[in-house]
Amino acid sequence: MNKPGQKPNNFISTKWLPELAYAVGLITSDGSLSKDGRHIDFTSKEKGLVRLFKKCLNLSNKIGKKTSGSSGLNNYFRIQFGSVQFYKWLLKIGLTSNKSKTLGSLKIPNKYFFDFLRGVFDGDGCIYSFWDKRWRSSFMFYIKFASASPKFLKWLQKKITKLVGIKGFINKVSQRVLGLNFAKKDSIIIFHMMYHSDNIPFHHRKFTKAQKIFKINRENNAQVMEQVYIHG
Repeated sequence: MNKPGQKPNNFISTKWLPELAYAVGLITSDGSLSKDGRHIDFTSKEKGLVRLFKKCLNLSNKIGKKTSGSSGLNNYFRIQFGSVQFYKWLLKIGLTSNKSKTLGSLKIPNKYFFDFLRGVFDGDGCIYSFWDKRWRSSFMFYIKFASASPKFLKWLQKKITKLVGIKGFINKVSQRVLGLNFAKKDSIIIFHMMYHSDNIPFHHRKFTKAQKIFKINRENNAQVMEQVYIHG
């Protein structure tokens, strides 16, 4: 029960669904829990992603702007909401108010793990490609999940290995950030597991970029096979 003069707490459904798992992934990557035990914040440069987060949790709060601490530019979008009930639930599954370096394993059901992972990908993940200069026909691409917490990345790696049998590798991205990487065939497996249905929440920019990269890879493989056939 709320005290007199206290605003009612938002009730957020904690029934596991693709929408909830995806939102938890976004909170894990680009969200934060305030130290007051009530407020949750999600911030992104992409307003569409904040709108999607808002829709997944059925929030009525307004989306505002936030100034970057590094650049000083007011170019971030932010939604903040208060819910003691949801805050406590997030703590229960493994999130903390100071998660950047202390984040470890989370209690995510296997059935919704790749929905969660898609949220992490849309928050702090990326897909990138390049032509290997050593081999004219070698087109390379990777899916990467970035984090400042080695324990979290090792948990992700272990969980993915358990569920689909691929391991990837962890490397240093910067002085503070590490990355869990999956190359070519493994990244395609990860992608198809994350985007397992048309009726799931996802941010279209990264999805479209991945589709373009996979198309280049298919076309390049076809050209290589044609050359082998002609000259073989």
